[in-house]
Amino acid sequence: MSIINNALSGSLAAQTAINTSSQNIANLQTKGYTRQGVLLSAVAPASGTKGAGFGVEVSQLLRFSDSYKSQQLWRANSELGSRTQSQPYFTQLERVMGDDKTSLSNGVDQFFRALNAAGVDPVSTPLRQQVLTSANAMAQSFNSIYNLTRQQQTSVDQQRDAMLPQLNTLTANIASLNQRITQAGSLGTNTSALIDERDRNIDSLANLVSVEVLEQPDGTRSVSLRSGQPLVAGNLAGTLDMNTATTPASLELKFAGTTFGLDDTKVGGQLGGLGDFEKNFLTPLQTSLTDMADQMATMVNTQLKAGFKPDGTAGVDLFSFNPTGAGGILNLTPGIQAADLAFSADGQPGDSGNLQQLIAIKGKPVTLASVGTVLLGDADTQLVGKLGIDSGQNQSLLDTATTIRQQSEDDWAATSSVNKDEEAINLVEYQNMYQANMKVIAVANTLFDATLALF
Repeated sequence: MSIINNALSGSLAAQTAINTSSQNIANLQTKGYTRQGVLLSAVAPASGTKGAGFGVEVSQLLRFSDSYKSQQLWRANSELGSRTQSQPYFTQLERVMGDDKTSLSNGVDQFFRALNAAGVDPVSTPLRQQVLTSANAMAQSFNSIYNLTRQQQTSVDQQRDAMLPQLNTLTANIASLNQRITQAGSLGTNTSALIDERDRNIDSLANLVSVEVLEQPDGTRSVSLRSGQPLVAGNLAGTLDMNTATTPASLELKFAGTTFGLDDTKVGGQLGGLGDFEKNFLTPLQTSLTDMADQMATMVNTQLKAGFKPDGTAGVDLFSFNPTGAGGILNLTPGIQAADLAFSADGQPGDSGNLQQLIAIKGKPVTLASVGTVLLGDADTQLVGKLGIDSGQNQSLLDTATTIRQQSEDDWAATSSVNKDEEAINLVEYQNMYQANMKVIAVANTLFDATLALF
């Protein structure tokens, strides 16, 4: 009897819908889970018959996903990753370079203040010793800040080295999931869980580098860098590595036997954020520190050698500059004594003509990679000012990226996340549907029994 078949199809469809709702509710707190639903379709009557039809069928299991919102989610994660990585470095530099006690400005001011004090009595041993002490303190300020930048450089390299294997694992996972989704789909298996896993991998990848994702007709997703180089195509995955044969080491992508050279300042995500901070701020800052130390040491040493010591002999270098930074970029000349300071311009012990020329060096220009040509006394202020501007801009962009990411997550959740109230309503509706169809089957059985009783 068709009445039984119709009711049976209805009860089975209701069971499938209830199972789908139970799956959604079970994954209420599962990160990245995309809710599912059923699409019910009426089964039409056979050709030439006048019956109402042959019940209902589950024509499709729905996956409530919006490709546009997923793309926005991934793009937001790339920008967030980029700004997140560099901010701790900016903050650390601001704390050290902007501190009144550890800043270069403090060291330079103390040194020239000691020179001014020595002008009261150019032959005073305590005042001369104070010049040496402040000169050494200033040199250590240079070394301390320069060493901090080298430590940050090491940290950047270590972070990059840790990211690349993670990134390569993610691309391999996405390629593998592409293959599994294709195989499962060809067998008619529900692939929603596999697609969710792939999307989570893409989201993690997007946090490391900026990506573009294209949906293919066979259900796979092709992933590329925003500059166009392929990362994943079907079941093929690329790998990123640093080429240490170049100086400095360069980022490379290898895909299907082809090698692409990459600019790590433009790949976006955490990797791009590190590259941008390193090349556009940290390296110029290191160069500026060495330039400032070198030019100041050269001017001071040149002026001292133009003067005379208290014993009438020619002056010697006060500072030794080391461009490699090993042991510090700036140090006092080994063995120099207070009596070696050549403050006299005419060879007379009490003369301070050359000392006045030394004091005037503070107002002379120096050329730095980060800020151009500035007065020596203002150089550190300019460096700290640029640091503050760059850090503030990055923090502002980080705040914006955080907000956009949260909005993107909310937009995604509005479409794809599980709503427990909605699922509760679905359960009641499909339960009623199931019970109604079972009631129809009971009525059909009564009618069937009545028919049999006639005979």
